[in-house]
Amino acid sequence: MGVADRPPSGLLRWALRAPIPFYRAGLGRLFGHRLLYLAHRGRKSGARREVIVEVVRRRGAELTVVAAWGGVPQWYRNLVAGPAIEVRCGGQRWREPAARFLDTGELDEVLRAYHDSHPGAWAKIGPRLGFPADPGDPRWTEAITKVHGVTFTPAGEERSPR
Repeated sequence: MGVADRPPSGLLRWALRAPIPFYRAGLGRLFGHRLLYLAHRGRKSGARREVIVEVVRRRGAELTVVAAWGGVPQWYRNLVAGPAIEVRCGGQRWREPAARFLDTGELDEVLRAYHDSHPGAWAKIGPRLGFPADPGDPRWTEAITKVHGVTFTPAGEERSPR
């Protein structure tokens, strides 16, 4: 069982959630555009939930993130069930952003581009998510089916897939 096969817990969970108070205080600029704060509603409880995820692609007003920890993370399941409440990234803050779920083809394209543009980060993160070092490895295709991608845009600026 790999690190990413289960939701983070303990010190790792604390470290992944540590930026949340900074975003709440309006200090999201400290993290640049690499991290995204996402507020959403629990699909069963209806309670406000918050998570920090890494931006794997930024294209114009589009911010793309990948759900990979724990198979299908709770935040991703909650977005499938209902809309996001808020997204913050750098100095941007979008209330009720539009969310578009990526198909495996687009997700493959996004992760290959991330692999090429951030080799140091990928070397640490990729193996933990079950990806081989080389995108040409046949195991890459299998790994893509175990992660999910979401692209956020400000409300009213939805873009069609590719």
